[in-house]
Amino acid sequence: MWQEGRGNVDIISRRKWFFLISAIVILPGIISLIIPPALNQGIEFSSGSVMDVTFNEPVSEDAVRSVYTDLGHPEALIQKTSDNSVFVRTNVLEPEVQNPDGTFTSERLIIEDALNDRVAAVTSSELDSVSPIFAREMVRNSIIALIVASIFIFGYITWAFLSIPNSFRYGVAAILALLHDILFILGVFSILGKVIDIEVNSMFIMGIILVLGYSVNDTIVVFDRIRENVARNIDRPLPGVVNQSILESVGRSLNTSATTLFVLVALLLFGGATIRGLILVLAIGAVVGTYSSIFIASQFLVMWELGEVGRFFRRLSPFGRRREASA
Repeated sequence: MWQEGRGNVDIISRRKWFFLISAIVILPGIISLIIPPALNQGIEFSSGSVMDVTFNEPVSEDAVRSVYTDLGHPEALIQKTSDNSVFVRTNVLEPEVQNPDGTFTSERLIIEDALNDRVAAVTSSELDSVSPIFAREMVRNSIIALIVASIFIFGYITWAFLSIPNSFRYGVAAILALLHDILFILGVFSILGKVIDIEVNSMFIMGIILVLGYSVNDTIVVFDRIRENVARNIDRPLPGVVNQSILESVGRSLNTSATTLFVLVALLLFGGATIRGLILVLAIGAVVGTYSSIFIASQFLVMWELGEVGRFFRRLSPFGRRREASA
C-alpha cells in the first residue's frame, strides 16, 4: 500500500471518492438521456422548418398556435423571443408552387396570410428548412467527427509518451476523461432540453469538439509533469509520482480554467442568442474538463498500475466472481 509523505496533500488515496462524485453527478443526466426524447434536437438533426416571425404589436403564443393548428400543424412548437416576435418549429413546410393562373403560393405564404388576418400584421419573417435526409447525414457526420478526433487524440498521446513505460495507458486515460466530459455535457443538455427547451444543434457539436481539445490540453499538462517526474524518480512508485505531479500542476490548471470561465460567462451574459448554446457547452466543458484531467485521467493511471482496473472487470464477469468466491 502506497502512502504519500506527511508534507504532501494525499490526493491519490481519495481516488475512489472522485470517481463516486463523478458517478453521482453524471447519473441524473444518464437517466434523462434514457427518457425519450434523449435530447431536444435542433432542426439540423431532426428535420423540419423554423419560422422567425415578427409582428407590429405584442402577440400571444396561444393565438399563433391556433393558426398553425387550424392550418394542419398541431405539432408546431411556439416560443416567444420578444413581445412581438415568435420562433415556430414545424414539420417541413411545402415549397413554393405555381398555380394554374400563373401566380405562386407556398405554405409559408398561407401561414403569413393567416397570421396577418387572425393575429397581427407580420412585419418580417425568416424561414429555414432541413430535409430528413440532410438531418440523418448531419447526425452521422457528427458521430464520425467525434470518433475520428478521439482516435487521433489516442494515437498522439500514446506516441508523445513513448519515453515512459506503458505509454498507451496515457492515451486510454485521456479518452476515458473525454468520455466522462462528453457524457456529463450530454446529460446536462438532456435535462435542460426537457426543462427549458434548450436545443442541440450544429453549434453544440462545434462546442463538443472544442471541449475535446480543451480537455486534452489540460490532461496533457498533468501527464507531461508525470513524465518529467518519472524520468527524475525512476525507482519511485507511480502513485507517488502522480500525486506529486498533480500538486505541481493543479494551480496552473485551475488558473487557466478560471480565466477561461470568466470570459465565457461574460459572453454567455452579453453575447448574442445565436452563440449562447456554444458558449454554454464551452463553459460546462471548462469546468468538467479541468476536473477530469486531475481527478479522473490521472487517477485512472494509478488504478491501472495497482491492478485495480483488472480486479474491477473481473468482479463484473460471472467467471471472475466465481473464481474470487472459490479463493
